[in-house]
Amino acid sequence: MSNSTPQRELFWSQVDVFAERAYEGNMLAIFHDGTGLSTAQMQSLARETNLSETTFILPQDVETEAREGVQVRIFTTQEELPFAGHPTLGTASWLYWNHPVLRGSSKIRLRLKAGVIEVKFKPSAEGEQGIYGEMQQFDPVFGSSHSRAAVAEALGLLPEDLDQSLEPQTVSTGMAFCIVALRDQSVLSRLMISSDRSTRYLAGTDAKFFYCVARSESEPDAWRARMQFYNGEDPATGSAAGCAVSYLVRHAVAPSGTPIAFKQGIEMLRPSRITARATLVEDRVGKVFIGGRTIHVAKGRFFL
Repeated sequence: MSNSTPQRELFWSQVDVFAERAYEGNMLAIFHDGTGLSTAQMQSLARETNLSETTFILPQDVETEAREGVQVRIFTTQEELPFAGHPTLGTASWLYWNHPVLRGSSKIRLRLKAGVIEVKFKPSAEGEQGIYGEMQQFDPVFGSSHSRAAVAEALGLLPEDLDQSLEPQTVSTGMAFCIVALRDQSVLSRLMISSDRSTRYLAGTDAKFFYCVARSESEPDAWRARMQFYNGEDPATGSAAGCAVSYLVRHAVAPSGTPIAFKQGIEMLRPSRITARATLVEDRVGKVFIGGRTIHVAKGRFFL
């Protein structure tokens, strides 16, 4: 074992996002200061954490951060993303606890590749873990509709497993998802998407990933959701939830302007709760808000 001193130590924290309790929700690694790291180094560190996403804060002077937001880059184990929900909420929450100037602020703005996103916070009640934050996402862009038969084949399902009243459609609030409403919760629970098959299908569309939803059988105004991608599954997908609530509101199966819940991660024993709302005015959907709790669970150092 080498006793050589590492060139640099990188401080990082891990938080659980969209979690009601610690060790639930979606895990996120946050590097406190990524200044000077190359894109390749960030990608390598994201592979090392092996979480669905890892973020790198790039601190700047106080005036710039107040004017433009705190700069943050987001990586999966395979690529950089322009926007993602749980990394945005989780990183803003860490800044709420730790930023030298913005600590305790009621709102914090992040400057992402896709643009500036603002996260607002509300005080926790007694007994609640972590902090509750809510972000406003970009207004949805509705893309292509998809054949139920083609989507069913890509998902490894039968056409009748899909909701026959809702056609799959691409929606983006910063990241494009094909929203697929399934017939019922039992279909969602047995979902096993083939990465190869789904990737081949999506490569010829305007969507990057599938996000599958079904009505919750145990809670009114709630939906169960799953997002299987690459060779794994995401416990909570805030960017997709924004697309999904926009889709459901547009098709009049979710109320306009009223919060609903997406319950995700159940099957993988990482239960998550995403609160979502969107507003329909005439024929346009906007005011897309996604909220949930973030809980700090770990911290440490990486050696570069």
